[in-house]
Amino acid sequence: MRIFEKKETASLKSPLTSSYYNEKGWERGGKIYEIFGINFYRKLLVWVGWEKLNKKSKPVEKNIKSLMNLHYQTKKSELGHIIILLIVFGFNVFTAFKFGVLKSLWLLGLNIVLNLYPIFLQRYNRPRIARAINLGTKSSRHTASIASQPVSR
Repeated sequence: MRIFEKKETASLKSPLTSSYYNEKGWERGGKIYEIFGINFYRKLLVWVGWEKLNKKSKPVEKNIKSLMNLHYQTKKSELGHIIILLIVFGFNVFTAFKFGVLKSLWLLGLNIVLNLYPIFLQRYNRPRIARAINLGTKSSRHTASIASQPVSR
């Protein structure tokens, strides 16, 4: 029964191929995210131990299949953070109207740190992962073509 359940949920897995996930012209090189302090945020994640915890629970092997899975996981993570960002923003607007803007600022700040910056981080990392995948596939094709050539003596 357990195998059946796993197979069923795997068939429901979305490939997340929307053009939304593609790098936009204004994102090229990640400069916009660097302006917004993404490198500081990355260091903060290392400092609080999140990076170590995340790598321990989801280690990334040094192969193309693993990188492709990581690329997909960035999309999945980004989608989850977008959904939570919008829900919390709705509560933020409600709190601002009901209790005042000043009392809702803490919620806005947490939403930025816990949801908006992780979205920025996924969008910053995904093109870098895609470049590594492209380099790896080119390298493996080049290695395969060399290996298939006859050795001349």
